[in-house]
Amino acid sequence: MDDTVLVSYKIDDRSYVSFIKREIHNLVTGSGFSPAKVGEIDIIVSELTSNLIKFAETGELLYRVSNDEKGIFFEIYCLDKGKGIQNLSRMMQDGISSSATLGQGLGAIERLSDDSSIFTLPDWGTVVYSKVYLKISEAFTKPNPINLGAVKVCYPGEIVCGDGFHIKKMSTGIQFLMGDGLGHGINAHEAVQEAISAFKECRHSSPIDVLRHIHENVKKTRGLVATVAYLDYSTQKWLMCGVGNISTVLYTGLSAKNYTPYNGIVGHNIPRTLNNSVMELEKYQTLIMHSDGLKTRWNLIDMPGILKHEPNIIAAALYKDNARHNDDMTVFAAKINL
Repeated sequence: MDDTVLVSYKIDDRSYVSFIKREIHNLVTGSGFSPAKVGEIDIIVSELTSNLIKFAETGELLYRVSNDEKGIFFEIYCLDKGKGIQNLSRMMQDGISSSATLGQGLGAIERLSDDSSIFTLPDWGTVVYSKVYLKISEAFTKPNPINLGAVKVCYPGEIVCGDGFHIKKMSTGIQFLMGDGLGHGINAHEAVQEAISAFKECRHSSPIDVLRHIHENVKKTRGLVATVAYLDYSTQKWLMCGVGNISTVLYTGLSAKNYTPYNGIVGHNIPRTLNNSVMELEKYQTLIMHSDGLKTRWNLIDMPGILKHEPNIIAAALYKDNARHNDDMTVFAAKINL
């Protein structure tokens, strides 16, 4: 899964919308999207921003051009803390409106997107997601048994992110890394990128050994905090080990288990003795990991129905409610469908 950073724009004035529309139009045009696709994306962005101004007045847009196993795509999140959408299924129908308009906004977003989703709650707000592929690769064959979603945003004013994550498939299972370089800016970015490179090349399966390998390979950098989670297919267990304040939570239904990492800094000082924390693999679990750019006092129980949604909606909802906006901010969710 690619971890390209999302561009973030706060919208609190209607006059700012035209600038954002132009920025996105130029981005997708320059990324090779056809004029027809660009026109469809223009409509999606117009509907999102129009609804945001009408019903919530303020909010945030997150967007990027990136790629996955299906090909190059444009994706956008629209987040607000408004009153929520009443009777969502009815509002998705064309011709239905609560503001004396044609009522084509939500329906148009769904039709023009290759993937879209909405999560809303009364007096909590709304998360709207849309994804449009340049062209879906013919090489794509089957869905992944592990669905992933992430939101990664820079410290305000920075152009590189000091957070990073990577997912690595192995013959015996799958490994997840979440890292946060100390501070923010280019030095933090270099530290986490060195850690990701070391993670990619490491052939150990145990999170302890992976962390030690990363530690030895990032000593010339500023250092970072990091957690490695390993899903072992053969034993049907999770193994986790981390150093520093990365938050890791494993949900089984509404039951949550938190992993507590060791104190220290990867690349500078880690404990001599490290032990893996072991958790059982169960059906329909959701793994959530995030940097300290998000607050830690959250519980998905406070968002009824969120676990029925795709991981990208879960990640965006957590970002909406918990982003500190005084550091790099990254959260990812992984749904296990084994």
